[in-house]
Amino acid sequence: MTTVSERLTAVPASPIRKLVPYAVAAKKEGVHVYHLNIGDPDIKTPEVMIDVLKTWKRNPISYSQSQGDPIFITALKTYYHRLGFSFLDEKHIQVTTGGSEAISMAIFAVANPGDEIIVFEPFYANYNSFAAVNGVTLVPILTTIENGFHVPDRKIIEEKITKNTKAILICTPNNPTGTVYSKNEMDMLVSIAKNHGLFLLSDEVYREFCYEGRKHISLLSYMKEIADYAIVLDSLSKRYSLCGARLGCMVSLNEEIMAGVLRIAQGRLSSGCIDQTMASKLTDVPTSYTEGVRREYQMRRDVLFDELSKIEGVILPPKPEGAFYAVVGLPVPDAEDFCTFLLTDFRDNNETVMLAPAAGFYASKGRGKNEVRIAYVLDISAIKRSIEIIKKALFQYKKRNI
Repeated sequence: MTTVSERLTAVPASPIRKLVPYAVAAKKEGVHVYHLNIGDPDIKTPEVMIDVLKTWKRNPISYSQSQGDPIFITALKTYYHRLGFSFLDEKHIQVTTGGSEAISMAIFAVANPGDEIIVFEPFYANYNSFAAVNGVTLVPILTTIENGFHVPDRKIIEEKITKNTKAILICTPNNPTGTVYSKNEMDMLVSIAKNHGLFLLSDEVYREFCYEGRKHISLLSYMKEIADYAIVLDSLSKRYSLCGARLGCMVSLNEEIMAGVLRIAQGRLSSGCIDQTMASKLTDVPTSYTEGVRREYQMRRDVLFDELSKIEGVILPPKPEGAFYAVVGLPVPDAEDFCTFLLTDFRDNNETVMLAPAAGFYASKGRGKNEVRIAYVLDISAIKRSIEIIKKALFQYKKRNI
């Protein structure tokens, strides 16, 4: 009998999207669902990018180049130069179809099937998917809610390194925790990668969103020091509210890596022509836009934590230092069951909330079972209303399960 591949069956469902059928069913019944489950911001895309769509005249709409449209790559280079990394050139940038493709390409580039990549859990859930597709094993190192999910001591990390370890994959500012790694943490991770000959993959999608004076320390700052090992993964989705444009990039000084991922890119032809033309206007986006967005997310974070702190039994970490996510503990034994209850059984004035069960952001079984990830991507009034609904739902859920 013909069977599907083991890799296919190993790909997990996304904890961010697995409850979507319940949300769809609720909406068909006329229920308003507040989406705190996914990082799909309600903040407007910069008008200078929207204007490209309004004035589009090119017909037919053709393929772009496999490395990326030259005008978009030039814009990305200018962006990185403005950050202070003037050593980067066009050849160091590979445009990808979203940050997701950048992550998958990087895993494919550095690890063979059966190899290991160290991650700090909880981590972006789709790392699990990309690892499974590429036949790679993720080796988790636990971080905890008590210290804001910062990385553990060097000794604990090095104990996880084996002959099969090929890379360390990090995310700062972090999805799902909002943690921003300090310079000391980055120094340590770079040192470990250098001493053990490991690739260091840094997912930096949220670098603009750091709060209360916290500074983002990019792996780009160390790239010349560990040129053969450093790979930065990036995306425009969150920075400019361009989730639907599906544009990201890989950045590395490793010539062999960049030549190889270009061959992969040639196989998938190109990222979208219209998307890249629109996104090439990133250099025309005023700094006031980015700063305004950062301030808005910080206000939303503060409101979220103020409202959650009023609910008995909720376990809050230190306030997230960046991004727009928080992992919080709920006073329930099974957060996924509660998240399902919200969508299937609970209504307050014909409204409910969708959350992401946090267990899917861990590789270790049993971790995160009572936790959820909340994306504070809705405006302040919607956040306040959402937490009011969650509070009422927790009360009803407990009564139901007594």
